[in-house]
Amino acid sequence: MALSVENHDLPQAPLTIVVMGVSGVGKTTLARLLADCLDLPFAEADDFHPAANIAKMSAGIPLGDDDRAPWLRAIGAWLRERTEAGTGGVVTCSALKHRYRDALRAACPGAFFLHLSGGHELVVDRLSHRTGHFMPSSLLDSQYAALEPLEADERGTVLDVGPTPEELVEMAVAQLRPVNGDLA
Repeated sequence: MALSVENHDLPQAPLTIVVMGVSGVGKTTLARLLADCLDLPFAEADDFHPAANIAKMSAGIPLGDDDRAPWLRAIGAWLRERTEAGTGGVVTCSALKHRYRDALRAACPGAFFLHLSGGHELVVDRLSHRTGHFMPSSLLDSQYAALEPLEADERGTVLDVGPTPEELVEMAVAQLRPVNGDLA
């Protein structure tokens, strides 16, 4: 799907973008479209989970920080590799807590966090229509409880998920334009 977004004035440094938020906000949909639009590699955070994490979540058990640590290290390594290769990249990751984002920034200091935010009812509705995913909607409340919004010291922006995915991509690109090449 081609979008009418001109990206000639985006920074020259490799863009590393983390599309974050609770389960069901549309991270994967937006991240895939954004990666295609900007011609960047894409990775899905769920693919970095060890089998034990997936089993735990499938059973309706929220992950703890110890469960998330190797997952965050793997995502951070992917971001670092994209930076070192000069390709940049877009990855999904809930990145709910500031310290989780700190772990990703430790691996990739220039990461830009695109926080997708949506109301509880909207996200519950989206989750109820999603098929083939291991994350049950029963864990959504624990994600909202854990969510720490981006703070002033974090490079990123918040987008409300009400508009269409295509409109969100255009909004995301508009937010990325002022980001200069020195993302660190």
